[in-house]
Amino acid sequence: MKKILAVALCLSTLTITSAQELKLPAWLNDIKLSGYGIIQFQYSSQENIKANSFNLRMVRVSIDGHLLNHFYWKAQIQFNGNTTNLGSSPRLVDLFAEWQEYNYLRLKVGQFKRPFTFENPMHPIDQGFMAVAQGVQKLSGFSDRTGESPSNGRDIGVQIQGDLFPNSNERPLLHYQVGVFNGQGINMSDADQRKDIIGGLWVMPIKGMRLGVFGWTGSYSRVGNYTLVDPNTHKPILDAANKEQTVKGKQTVDKRRFAFSGEYVVKGWTFRSEYINSKGYGFKTVYNTKADLQDANINYAAGDRAHAFYALAIAPVANFNGKKIHVKARFDQYCPNGESETARTLYEFGVDFEPSRMLKFSAEYARVNDKALKTPNYNLIDFQMGLRF
Repeated sequence: MKKILAVALCLSTLTITSAQELKLPAWLNDIKLSGYGIIQFQYSSQENIKANSFNLRMVRVSIDGHLLNHFYWKAQIQFNGNTTNLGSSPRLVDLFAEWQEYNYLRLKVGQFKRPFTFENPMHPIDQGFMAVAQGVQKLSGFSDRTGESPSNGRDIGVQIQGDLFPNSNERPLLHYQVGVFNGQGINMSDADQRKDIIGGLWVMPIKGMRLGVFGWTGSYSRVGNYTLVDPNTHKPILDAANKEQTVKGKQTVDKRRFAFSGEYVVKGWTFRSEYINSKGYGFKTVYNTKADLQDANINYAAGDRAHAFYALAIAPVANFNGKKIHVKARFDQYCPNGESETARTLYEFGVDFEPSRMLKFSAEYARVNDKALKTPNYNLIDFQMGLRF
């Protein structure tokens, strides 16, 4: 027995020595593992559905690195906490490679953020509030009004982007980005052989300021059962027995969107505002990855127009030994059918404390006015803790 142990010890020593002497490829040494998580408590006083709950809002784990000097790659997985559709968690949210040899021309291929609005690509912890603005959620592919599967503002495609006209301090004055995408959201193949084209252009006249414009043209399709309707009135077409006719097939809704954006970040202060406009119908239900056959009925009653606007300010009130405290306010309005009579408006106020880059606490109060509800006014209280690793 002692001999066996001695041999095992020798083999272990040799293995460790060999591993230490083994020279790993440079690209393998460059790989970085990181991630973050957000823990949430939220209270809502909305009539008939009052709620208060602790939630694991999300956990994301990513690996990234560089290849052949000029290629950057990243893969990221998201795990949800409390979710009504366990089929959507865990899920792959990012998988892309980007050629970065030149600042004025970069090429990205894979699954990644759609180049639409300033707020869409922001880190959830750094974004500043309990969630991105309603317009960004509904019109940038988070819980999109079209009914596509929740996609965290991402899609599969190819994009070029770059920074132009650097000044004397090498700070670029112009940024452009344009991409071609499936239009179906994350982890989905194209369904109608049409592609979404999304682009943005912004100027940076002074340090910390961005003024931009974005455009989006495309479609979203779904195969399933739907009721035949008159193309002009959108009323059901009846058969000889005076009954509605249900068929199986493909339905498509258009996406025609634009946004105007502005942001100024200086000495801990942040001011940001965006207006988003959308034309195109949505489906009556949200795509469900567990369903064999989708509901492909288009929600004509909701109209084909929507618009949103938000404006926010974040102000530093203390910074001692790297520990930061901010107060913040946001006006956030979304009109789901383009009419003010159905507007949902949030008046938000909050404070956050960041003892280090790896940890952030935030608290918010929001007064909600939702004109689509019988009792439109209610309160939201939200607490979150963001952790990075």
